[in-house]
Amino acid sequence: MILIAIIFGTLIAGIGSVWLAAALSFGILAKYTQHMLSLAAGALLATAFMHLLPEAFESQASAHDLFAALLVGLVFFFLLDKAELWHHGHEHGASHAHDHGHSHHHPDKETKSGGWAVLAGDSVHCFGDGILIASAFMADMRLGIIASLAVLAHEVPHHMGDLVVLRRSSNNNQRAAIAKVSMAGAVTALGGVLGYALVEQLYDFLPFFLVLASSSFVYVALADLIPQLQKRVGPRETAAQIAWLLAGIGLVTLVSGIAHSH
Repeated sequence: MILIAIIFGTLIAGIGSVWLAAALSFGILAKYTQHMLSLAAGALLATAFMHLLPEAFESQASAHDLFAALLVGLVFFFLLDKAELWHHGHEHGASHAHDHGHSHHHPDKETKSGGWAVLAGDSVHCFGDGILIASAFMADMRLGIIASLAVLAHEVPHHMGDLVVLRRSSNNNQRAAIAKVSMAGAVTALGGVLGYALVEQLYDFLPFFLVLASSSFVYVALADLIPQLQKRVGPRETAAQIAWLLAGIGLVTLVSGIAHSH
């Protein structure tokens, strides 16, 4: 009975949050695509610094080990980015040899590789969420339901950011972006099932899952999204960028604070 509840809770939290984010991103907010980049950057940074990292550092793990994991994560996502850029350039090199200038290829490659880093970080993050939900259900059924709803709520603004990154990836349409993030969300159920079977062993590693997920979100925000906003624009557009960035930070901080208090 507990295992069935864990599977339902993790699927609703993991995939439900993606579909809710998609309804907002591609429905109500679809016409604000450029502003969504700023919102995405703010949401990813706030998810890392205001939600995941504080939770990791509240654990018994040593600060030195957690910072080492953060550094390893940042270097790993940098190398993942490099590998994807090399693969993308190599794949298109023969057919687009005459178009190899920076102005044509660089933005496509950046956004595409950013998508890979987001999906990798999302999978680690969702796996960690699954372990958290499983732990809550095993402590108390009511606590498990609250934990599932809390995860669903605080993942929505973050997934809105992910969908913006993936939508801007080259050759990636709206449906493909939703499918990819949904697959990452489904990893929540895997974390739940493994958490049920190996809760004590995996729970010790949970702070490191949180830190690795954080490193991917920080990397994508600083290496992919914010450089796209660093263009010479007028005062009004600059103010809008800052406002949407702060909105992303505020939204995640607010929702995470409510979820954490419950």
